[in-house]
Amino acid sequence: MSIDPQLRNLNIDLPACPQTLVRLSLLMADEHSSIDQLAALIETDMALSSAVVRTVNSALFGLLKRVETVHEGIRYLGMSQVAGLTYEIGLRGAFPPSPLLQLIWDRAGVRGLAMGRIARQLDVDPWAAHTSGLFAESGRAVLFAYDRERYAALDNDDGDEARLCSAEVEAFGVSHSALGAALCQAWGLSRDVSDTVRARSASDDHWMLERPNVQKLLAIGAAVDQLLLNPAGIPDPEDIWEGLAPIAHRVGLHFQSFQMATMRVCERLNLNPTEG
Repeated sequence: MSIDPQLRNLNIDLPACPQTLVRLSLLMADEHSSIDQLAALIETDMALSSAVVRTVNSALFGLLKRVETVHEGIRYLGMSQVAGLTYEIGLRGAFPPSPLLQLIWDRAGVRGLAMGRIARQLDVDPWAAHTSGLFAESGRAVLFAYDRERYAALDNDDGDEARLCSAEVEAFGVSHSALGAALCQAWGLSRDVSDTVRARSASDDHWMLERPNVQKLLAIGAAVDQLLLNPAGIPDPEDIWEGLAPIAHRVGLHFQSFQMATMRVCERLNLNPTEG
């Protein structure tokens, strides 16, 4: 896939993908890849390996036994989750630290983890779901790194993606959704992932123009965003599910299974979607 030439003309740089993640992306695209191969790849980078083990042992996962190696972490969490965590660590490290980006990465970590776990229960590609959630707001980080003062001035925290994208286009000539999709391509992620990131800010009516796999990823992402990451709080979860039901039907997800999987993941992540 080639990056949109119009984005190149804007002179906004995309951070280079670390070589370990380039190889990881190729490995995850190979259906015959093994746990041993993934562990060996991550362990070639000592700093990255230590960060992965530390993250797996964090309270977020609540493991009963502390893991000592990447291989053990994969045994407990599975290949797609550990690969996703590795990408998250690499993505965080590709941008300068700041309070705004810390909030973006914290949301990305929860979103990616939740989407991957929900997808696994719905027979949707968990690796694509995890990375779609992880890179959903990555374009915001690109714009912030390009001009942090100008971006901070227009940034809003009300969760209105369409309005934020419009403000970004007016200020920079490009939206974070388009830049995020370009970053996915530059970092070797699949077309399904980049298209999910690009279409996330569009209305759900426009999602039907996307391929079936992308439609399902968008629906899963919408559920996670509204139930776990809604900055305005949740007035009534039943209202949210009422809105998600027709979307699930349109994209080919069994609604009861979709709802049950999402609620189960919320509980296991110790995040209560019934609270604002």
